[in-house]
Amino acid sequence: MSESKRQDSRQMTGAAMIVRALVDHGVEHIFGYPGGAVLPIYDEIFQQSEIEHILVRHEQGAGHAAEGYARSTGKPGVVLVTSGPGATNMVTPLTDALMDSIPLVCITGQVPTHLIGNDAFQECDTVGITRPSTKHNWLVRDVKDLARVLHEAFYVATTGRPGPVVVDVPKDVQFATGIYTPPRKSDVHVSYKPQTKGDAGQIRKAVTLLANAKRPVIYTGGGIINSGRDASKTLRALVEATGFPVTSTLMGLGAYPASGKNWLGMLGMHGTYEANMAMHDCDVMLCIGARFDDRITGRTDAFSPGSKKIHIDIDPSSINKNIRVDVPIIGDAGSVMTDLLEAFKKENKKPRIDPWWFEIGRWRARNSLAYKKNNDVILPQFAIQRLFEATRGRDTYITTEVGQHQMWAAQFFGFEEPHRLMTSGGLGTMGYGLPAALGVQVAHRDSLVIDIAGDASVQMTMQEMSTAVQHGLPIKIFILNNQYMGMVRQWQQLLHGNRLSHSYSEASPDFVKLADAFGCVGLQATKPSDLDGAITEMISVNKPVLFDCRVAALENCFPMIPSGKAHNEMLLPAEANDDATAAAFAGGKALV
Repeated sequence: MSESKRQDSRQMTGAAMIVRALVDHGVEHIFGYPGGAVLPIYDEIFQQSEIEHILVRHEQGAGHAAEGYARSTGKPGVVLVTSGPGATNMVTPLTDALMDSIPLVCITGQVPTHLIGNDAFQECDTVGITRPSTKHNWLVRDVKDLARVLHEAFYVATTGRPGPVVVDVPKDVQFATGIYTPPRKSDVHVSYKPQTKGDAGQIRKAVTLLANAKRPVIYTGGGIINSGRDASKTLRALVEATGFPVTSTLMGLGAYPASGKNWLGMLGMHGTYEANMAMHDCDVMLCIGARFDDRITGRTDAFSPGSKKIHIDIDPSSINKNIRVDVPIIGDAGSVMTDLLEAFKKENKKPRIDPWWFEIGRWRARNSLAYKKNNDVILPQFAIQRLFEATRGRDTYITTEVGQHQMWAAQFFGFEEPHRLMTSGGLGTMGYGLPAALGVQVAHRDSLVIDIAGDASVQMTMQEMSTAVQHGLPIKIFILNNQYMGMVRQWQQLLHGNRLSHSYSEASPDFVKLADAFGCVGLQATKPSDLDGAITEMISVNKPVLFDCRVAALENCFPMIPSGKAHNEMLLPAEANDDATAAAFAGGKALV
């Protein structure tokens, strides 16, 4: 083919370039909402069949759906929204994705270049507004730069520590004609080259500490899941080879199986007693793909005071950011763990830690997740346990909203594999779970996808049930309805003298009737004896379901490390039911 004919085949409008770039990067689904500044792109979408567009009801829903898609597949989620309010409605999911290291590529429309800065209709400074909410962003003023920028966007979003990016494309650039170039590594002109291979000397130092540990613990995070399925397998091999106990952040659940013999449960503010005490009393801590955030550390000056700390992270800015560590290793979690495991085996010195496991056994015996059974009212812990039992052996994905139900899901739903829990960890975004479930279901059409929700949180994005119905996505919304903003109410009870300021949902909808209005299925359970049958029906229905599970209104989520306290100052259920709880919570008295 002559050069002129080859160029002719690559000559196209900016809008066509965007669609072509998505196809070239393997994109099969895109979540979006049309508007004036992206109509040329939507016209191109209409004329092709390689990418399925999922029409949401609000741009925030598109962002969270793309997050769920990305988290459950390991692929980047892609979003298309218009200028102005379309872009600003994306700020929450972009920030959410940035905090939780989720790869998103968001394409926003912009007013024509000659109108930028003139306060044109539906204009905003998208690049300026989203700069702190993204890993990187671009405003493309010339169609000649568009293909390169799109390829760079996918590269930045998916390499190193994943995250969201924004490509802002003015409408005249979408109409303009230029030459499209397919993605090539040589065309990626960014100075971003993350280090994936860990330093051999640092790995040797880590192995020496681990081989001589008497009270070790492995502390894992979402970075292991982001590294890919092989990283989770390597973690399991590392735990088996060392015999060490392992715990996880909320974002890391599933990297090590909940049924594993070395599993301590989740750690942190609502983690298990044994996980938090092991973190407090360990002598060597191996942190892999986690960032020592405040929900994990509690009081930083009292966090694991006697331990040597090894920190593996691909993001150099996370090293020594919150907690000073002794052996930092910058690199991909999977790659570094592979080298660490190989070096540990060569050391041929497995620590004798039977006394440490004996101590952990004593902490486990406290049964920190225990709750009092009730035959008259559904307890939320019981509801999650029954949901977990009903889904055993099924190809199940769980999303959550944010609040008490989120923590109960983490405590009582046993995650055996990575990429099975999609939740808002760092930002704590109410309304995340329902649209995230849509994204998961789009990616896994034949799987069971359940959003474990709260009655307050789920109402923030309830309109996306229309999306589920339109696209035939049989998501299940399992609402733990306690008629409160449960976590807000819990803090008000413990810290603010039980003054429940605006945390009671006085005008909650009838979710069964609401389901009918949306054209989906509504179910309700009010007694423990009704629960199993209703869950079975929810699972069996091949349509979107709103399940109104009426649970105890004033049940609190324990264990709990009060804000500003250390790991050994946890509130356990037994003490938490004592009249002295609030005073201890506010006054700093250690109850354990």
